[in-house]
Amino acid sequence: MDGFRTRCCRFLLLAAVLAILASVAAHAQGPTYGLGRVPGADEIKARDIAISPEGKELPPGRGTAVEGAAVYTQKCAACHGPNATGSALHRGLVPLGNAKPVKIPFSLVPYATTVWDFINRAMPQSSPGSLKPDEVYAVTAYVLYRNDVIKETDVLDAASLPKVRMPNRDNFLPLQPEWNPKAKRPFGYYP
Repeated sequence: MDGFRTRCCRFLLLAAVLAILASVAAHAQGPTYGLGRVPGADEIKARDIAISPEGKELPPGRGTAVEGAAVYTQKCAACHGPNATGSALHRGLVPLGNAKPVKIPFSLVPYATTVWDFINRAMPQSSPGSLKPDEVYAVTAYVLYRNDVIKETDVLDAASLPKVRMPNRDNFLPLQPEWNPKAKRPFGYYP
């Protein structure tokens, strides 16, 4: 009987401790306890890195496909293959469009600024967001060049990148809704 009583006491004690911890954790998230803080305007701006199709948010910088090939070799080829052929896990360079669009997720890139934004945020996979703006412009130029969208010598920068017309931009999906950075995006619409 003593063993049963000891186990019951331990169980009740554990249940009480868990109940107290749960209520403290839930209550601590309210403003009463002063936990957390409102981020400052500079902190919000530092995290607000979405790039619109018009490219108004693009930082200063520039790059060409020739420069991008060197960056690609150094920072991208390990995953995407030496000739952008990829592996079973990495399909190489993003197919941006053909005369007859292939409706796979990676071919739905209606704006060149989307390519820049993705490379800037997500690459390289081992250290996302670590590329400098010049490197992002250069790799973007390399990707666009490899997909026959721009010439090898074209210079991409904040002024020229938004002007790049992606192949079949209007033919991939029904017309894209107007881009609004604060609006919730329906699945499949990624400007």
